Amino acid sequence: MRIAFLGIGRMGFPMAQRLCAAGHAVQAWNRSPAKAERLQQFGASVHATAAAACAGADYAITMLEHGEAVADVLFAQGAAAALPRGALVLDMSSITPAQARAQAAQLEALGLACVDAPVSGGTLGAEQGTLAIMVGASAAHFARSQQVLAPLGRATHVGPVGAGQLAKLANQMIVGITIGAVAEALLLCQKGGADMAQVRQAISGGFADSRILQVHGQRMVERDFAARAQMTVQLKDMRNALGTAAELGFDAPITALFAQLYAQGVAHGDAERDHSALFLELARRNGLH
Repeated sequence: MRIAFLGIGRMGFPMAQRLCAAGHAVQAWNRSPAKAERLQQFGASVHATAAAACAGADYAITMLEHGEAVADVLFAQGAAAALPRGALVLDMSSITPAQARAQAAQLEALGLACVDAPVSGGTLGAEQGTLAIMVGASAAHFARSQQVLAPLGRATHVGPVGAGQLAKLANQMIVGITIGAVAEALLLCQKGGADMAQVRQAISGGFADSRILQVHGQRMVERDFAARAQMTVQLKDMRNALGTAAELGFDAPITALFAQLYAQGVAHGDAERDHSALFLELARRNGLH
């Protein structure tokens, strides 16, 4: 199949690479061309514009920073108009449910099918093809998307268009809050004189164990905050969750608290660090360095 892949960033590159390895004809575009050109060695064709990448494609995947970027690429830059009628657009970016529904309506008006399919699993999951993919779509469009999504990970149909993004917000709420819980607990132990690394090992396998404790907890122990998922992205997702909660008349006080903490970390210079760097903001509050 011919797949236009729009957005060859930290996640998009390994995802597009896996689609090439699966035998698909990948037509790549990225705002910074050099990032897309890395895919040529794997058989992808690289295009100067998003619209050119979409010409003749059976599917188009968007993996962009936020909803405004997706709308700009699809509609202002002409990518959607360049797709053949009947093509399926898979938006795998993290945007709001309301944006996903609005974009689906615009795509359907152009004779295109649409699913929202955000992912969780980070760059490692993208490289290994083990992403958790949350799909909002009709049953027919979900079934059609499977042959594209299969090389990327495990796709679950969670409801109509927009529901995939709602599930991603739930994922990000849990991730962001749990990072804070792990960081605060480990810092408490450090403040009290315990060995933080040994505490993490001691509680592994118990009821408090989690992937966050294992992966992000280790980063905290090693003070390794090189960006895999940036603080700014986590903050964006927390704010999107709060905006969606407000639309639904839902009170989310825990998410609101952590959105403030991530915002403070960003304001104090951690914007480009990994989201596990919330640890640094909590350390600063407690005079720990």
